[in-house]
Amino acid sequence: MAHYFYLTACFCPLYSESGMSADSHNLSPEQGQLLVKLARQTLSQQLAKQIPQNEIDSLNTALTDPCFNLSCGTFVTLTIDGQLRGCIGNLTSNESLTSGVRRNAINAAFHDPRFSPLGASELDRVSIEVSILSEPRPLDYQEASDLLKKLRPSIDGVILHKGPASATFLPQVWEQLPQPRDFLTHLCLKAGLASDAWQHSELEVSTYQVQYFEEQR
Repeated sequence: MAHYFYLTACFCPLYSESGMSADSHNLSPEQGQLLVKLARQTLSQQLAKQIPQNEIDSLNTALTDPCFNLSCGTFVTLTIDGQLRGCIGNLTSNESLTSGVRRNAINAAFHDPRFSPLGASELDRVSIEVSILSEPRPLDYQEASDLLKKLRPSIDGVILHKGPASATFLPQVWEQLPQPRDFLTHLCLKAGLASDAWQHSELEVSTYQVQYFEEQR
């Protein structure tokens, strides 16, 4: 079963259409924009907005490229006037990129527990961002000071685990929390842990990288 995460901060651009690790499968800017179009088309269909059939057919044809059959984590972020309107995703996946983007577009728009479902009147005002994640990898560290040194601001997404508690921040969140101490403090709070749990507890930490695509309108 996929585990879905939502974020507590709205995002500002850090690096677009690049940034994943060397062993990941980077998409081209054009391929990334196809996924953004897929997210918008999915929301339009959910809200019963009319879409010309030739646009549907054209996008479906473009998405037959084998690269879109890759299985990896995805997040879909919605903003209105720069403010977060929904963000949900999964860190890993057994489904294709296209299936993941469709599912998370719907979840971000209609099932983010922090917001009421997106209304049809809001759709034209929404900006969409699609993030593609590399496979998370455990981060070995000895103590809190070592953890601070090993985190790479603006590059690493971070996952914290302690027992049943877990949370993640995408790399984009470094823009709001550029200091590793602050980043970890807020991530612990998001996981339902004490704010200083990263200093005094043995947490399981994993990192990943993101390639993300902002809607071009």
